[in-house]
Amino acid sequence: MRAQSAAPTIRRATGKETGFEPTRPELGVASFETALARNRAFAAAGGYEGATMFPALQLLVVTCLDPRVDPAHVLGLDLGDAMVIRNGGGRVTPEAINNIAFVAQLAAKAVPDGPLFEVAVIHHTQCGAGALADDHFRHRYAEQIGADEATLRDRAVLDPAATVATDVDRLCSAEVLSPRIALSGHVYDVASGLVETVVPGRCPVRDERRA
Repeated sequence: MRAQSAAPTIRRATGKETGFEPTRPELGVASFETALARNRAFAAAGGYEGATMFPALQLLVVTCLDPRVDPAHVLGLDLGDAMVIRNGGGRVTPEAINNIAFVAQLAAKAVPDGPLFEVAVIHHTQCGAGALADDHFRHRYAEQIGADEATLRDRAVLDPAATVATDVDRLCSAEVLSPRIALSGHVYDVASGLVETVVPGRCPVRDERRA
């Protein structure tokens, strides 16, 4: 059995406390037709050429669906650089874990030994998932989708440094995930545009358990 390495350090992220004050969008400003026109320009310029099924940076990002947190822009990713899972809050849900396990199994067929890829979980300040901490909002939403309120409450993002550390811990304890996957957690500050690492490196608890 390998000796247990030092536990990942957890540092507080900078930035303002998370808050969510949605603004009313101006309807009719943009539509899929705009995106479709951009796709035509992308195809004409050959932007799709050279992209492969597995990411060039050996990276899988789990982050929020908030349009301010598009990893292609925030992390400067090109097409084919990374795999991306996005949901409300960027939380590590059972569905996200299953998707990571699926990709890992595919990757293991092509890469029989050594590291597969890194999963980088990124939460952010001013996250809309903070609304799930509001009792009235959460109750109405739970009724609408037929979900358990306690589960929804756990998915609220009020302190992104704390929730991203929780989600990395959840990945560490996921039995279905290969120990060949590296794990890390980060916080994106929407006010500064900077990403700060909160939980760096691999998960020693999972590595020790699978040694």
